[in-house]
Amino acid sequence: MNFIPTPLSGLYLIEPKVWRDERGYFFESFKQKQFTEAGIDAVFVQDNQSLSQKGTLRGLHAQAEPFAQGKLVRVIQGKVLDVAVDIRKESPTYGQHFSVELSGDNFQMLWIPPGFLHGFITLENNTIFAYKVSGGLYAKAAEIGVIWNDPKLAINWNLPESEIILSEKDKALPQFAEFKSPF
Repeated sequence: MNFIPTPLSGLYLIEPKVWRDERGYFFESFKQKQFTEAGIDAVFVQDNQSLSQKGTLRGLHAQAEPFAQGKLVRVIQGKVLDVAVDIRKESPTYGQHFSVELSGDNFQMLWIPPGFLHGFITLENNTIFAYKVSGGLYAKAAEIGVIWNDPKLAINWNLPESEIILSEKDKALPQFAEFKSPF
């Protein structure tokens, strides 16, 4: 695996080695030793998976302490634009975001440590998104987030607003200026 640092400290784009032949492909999507050697000492407590149609936007979410989570995200089928926003108050990149296209074809993964908001938008129908979660289990009372179209964050989601599908919960998230980061 190749661990590629992003401009946001602690956030890594991960490229696994993929073996292909006439039968298809094989790759290791997680190997504890390699993550530890890369400085990612996460203990994963849960795996999650979602199926979404094109234009589904999920985010921008995180959980506050003591339920903060790290996420190792990837796409099994389809394509997403994946976004992480630094909400660590003491970070020089506080309020900045990193985005990357993850797909079932490129096999790339993104490690998002605690202290980041996370969201993604599906760019193809029938996209299967999977992620490993470290830290705390889901706790509704610990949910935090920021509205997807916040002007300060200025995230380009790569789809027109008219094509974006949101949950009622995600429509009601606060602006970044009103957000009080617990990190």
